Parts: sequence; structure tokens; C-alpha cells
Amino acid sequence: MPGALRRVNPQVAVCVCYVAAMFMNGMDATIVNVALPALVEDFSVSASSASSVNVGYLVSLAVCIPVSGWLGDRYGTKRVFLAAFGVFVLASALCGVSGDLLQLTLARVLQGAGGGVMSPVALTLLFRAYPPAERIRLSRVLLLPTAVAPALGPVLGGFFVEHLTWRWGFFVNLPVGVAALVFGALLLQEHVEAPGKRFDLRGFALAAPGLGLVVFALEGVATGAPAALNWFAGAAGIALLAVLVRAQLRTEHPMLDLRLFADNHFRRASLILFTCLVGFLGTLYGFTLMYQVELGASAWETGLVTLPKAVGLMIASQLVGWAHRRFGPRLLIAVAMAGASLSFALMNAIGPHDVWMAAFVQLASGFFVGAATAELQVVAFMTIDQAATGGASTLFNVQRQVASALGVAITASVLAAAGPGLGSYHLAMVTSAGFAIIGALLALRVTESVVLQREPVAAGR
Repeated sequence: MPGALRRVNPQVAVCVCYVAAMFMNGMDATIVNVALPALVEDFSVSASSASSVNVGYLVSLAVCIPVSGWLGDRYGTKRVFLAAFGVFVLASALCGVSGDLLQLTLARVLQGAGGGVMSPVALTLLFRAYPPAERIRLSRVLLLPTAVAPALGPVLGGFFVEHLTWRWGFFVNLPVGVAALVFGALLLQEHVEAPGKRFDLRGFALAAPGLGLVVFALEGVATGAPAALNWFAGAAGIALLAVLVRAQLRTEHPMLDLRLFADNHFRRASLILFTCLVGFLGTLYGFTLMYQVELGASAWETGLVTLPKAVGLMIASQLVGWAHRRFGPRLLIAVAMAGASLSFALMNAIGPHDVWMAAFVQLASGFFVGAATAELQVVAFMTIDQAATGGASTLFNVQRQVASALGVAITASVLAAAGPGLGSYHLAMVTSAGFAIIGALLALRVTESVVLQREPVAAGR
């Protein structure tokens, strides 16, 4: 290994790999939305058929997340992370060279499988590299891929569609991905938590189809799939998840360790983050449509006007550490969620030519959501011990995935129920603001002193 690489701090190496992998994963979840009209034209298919590109990716992501914790603990976080990351990069290349919609959908399914394992294992790597006392410093790292990337997706997607081709939305992953894979192979440290850990076959048999069906139903609402199909898939998924909860609580080594919700910090932070993401992804989806369909902007113009959201997120990442020390988690999260709610509602005040107003509201939205998400991720894992980090990361990502799909589905449902016109989008924005208000109220119950003296919750306790 070259001398310069040997001198790289192992914590820095984890951060670099985490940011690269999660940024690509987060951006690909939204970048395709802007490219869907171009896919319809290129492949001569209907808009409903083209939606399979997103549905396949998100369902595959949801199906593979539950097994990620077991894989990382059993075979090693470095090995599993690099394998999943490699699958994601390979699938990105296959997406870019796809010759028809079927090839692209299958490549997206493979990409979702890689992303579903990669995301929780990446978070496990990060939190195992930093003890609880140092994790507030991670705010700058956590926000960049998990919050900034989805906001940048429409910007890059609009640019590629209008000035290059939609295929660059996938090709852009290749140089960054290959470089990060080589870097990680050389510098990441292996950690095998439980080499003899048994695979919970019953848990996986319930969790994978349960989560997959729920996400399929939620995406079906957003893409206009038949209502009967959505109801059937959703009901079947919820029934499987209900059986899963009962089974997991009775299993010694569960696929999803639901006992971790006994930890107050993890449970409350997870629930608040759920409401935050429902509102954030709902407005990200709804505003993008509103600005183009009702206010007459192009895909590129819409991407540009949402760019300040990413700037706001980055500003928040610089200030959240200071705010945590100055005000504590309860006040910080409550104010941030209340500010997010206000910014979501203010999107209704934007008119066809109010570019600066739109930019300011997007900046405020990004700032408040960024402050809340960064603090919540730190609080959630504050009293989770190292042995339980893999299971907690899996649960955390399951919730994040469902919340993202639910936010889009709720916005799509409101738009469908309210009918055409600007008023339906305004109602959708207010609905998203309502979820953020719920999060602000829940934040008032966060323990003010997130102390390290408390004994962490162990896995399976």
C-alpha cells in the first residue's frame, strides 16, 4: 500500500466510503423521476409502464434491507459493503447501456438489491468507527449523502435530460463508484461481529415480501396503478408484517431486532425522523410536479430552483453541532421540525414568476430538515451498543425507506383525490406540513439530557 494511503485515518476512510456510496444511492432514488418523460419517448412506452423503473428499484431495495444486518454481522461489514457497492456500480453501468424498458427495469432491480444491503451496512461501518461521544461531529458526513443527494437528484436529472441524455444519470456513478471501491478495499477495516450467527429464515420469509408489497402498494398509488391491486398488495404486506412482529419478538436471533425499540432514544428519534421524511419526500415530489405542471417551468428550471434546498442542508450540517451543545436535542429538533413545517406550507405562496421566493423557501426547507435529520440520527444511536449497531442500522433504514415511499404516496393520493388544478398541490403541501408538525410535538418528549452514562441497549435484550 502506498505511504500516503497508510497515513489515512481509518475513521476518515469510513467517512469517504460512506459519503460516496450513500450519495450515489440517495441521488439515484430521485434522479430518475425527472428522466421519466425522456424514457417514455426513447422507448416508445406509456408513462405507467415507465414507472416500473422506479417501482422495481424501490421494491428490490425494501426486500433486501432486512438481510443486510445479518450479512454484515456474519461475513464482515467491509466484505459485505464492498460486495453490495460493487453490485450497485455494475447495475448502474447496465442501466446506462439498456436497450429497452425491460433491460432497464431488471438493471434497476439489481441496483436496488445492491443499495438495499449497502445502505444499512454503510451506516453500521460509520457508527462503529465513532464512539457515541464523537458522533455529533458526524453531522457534516451524515447530511451530505442522506439529505443533500435526494435534493440534488432533480437538478442533475434535469441537466442530463435537457443537455446530454438520461443515460448519464447512471453513468455518472461509474468513476466515483470505482474510485470509492478501490479506496475502500485498501483502507477499510474488517469487523465480523458474529461469525456463527444463524440466519432467521422465517423472519426473512416474512420481512422481504411484507416490506416489498407495502412499498409496491405505496409506489402504485404514486404511479396510478389500479386501486384494487394497490389495496390487495398493501393489505397482504401489512398482514405479513403483523405476523413478522409477533415472530421476531419470540426469536432469539431475529432478522429485525424489534426489541431495540425499547431504547427511548432510538424509538423516539426513529418516529420523529419518520414524520420528517414523509413530509420532506412528499414536498420534494409534489413541488417538482407543481412547478412544472402548474407553474410552467422546465425540468432544468425546476432542478435549479430546488438547488437552494441542498445549500440549506449543507449550512445546517455546519451549525448543528454548535446548536446541539448550545440548546440540547429537544429544543433543536422541535424548532427544526416546526421550521420545516412552515417552509413546507410556504411553498403554496410561490407563483409562476416568484423565482427568488421559491429559492428562499427551498433554502429554508433544506436548512430545517437538515438540522432535524442530522440531530435525529445521532440521538437514535446514542445509547445503542456496538453489538446492536448492525441491527439498529437495518431497522433505521427500513423505516427510512417506508417513510420515503409513504411521503410520495400520500402526496400522490391527495393530488388524485383533489383533482386537477393548483389547489390540489396546495393541499398536498399542507398535508406534508402537518406531518412535520406532528414530529415537532413528538420532539417535546425527547429526553433533554442525551447522556452517555446510561448503559446501552444490547441486541436481543
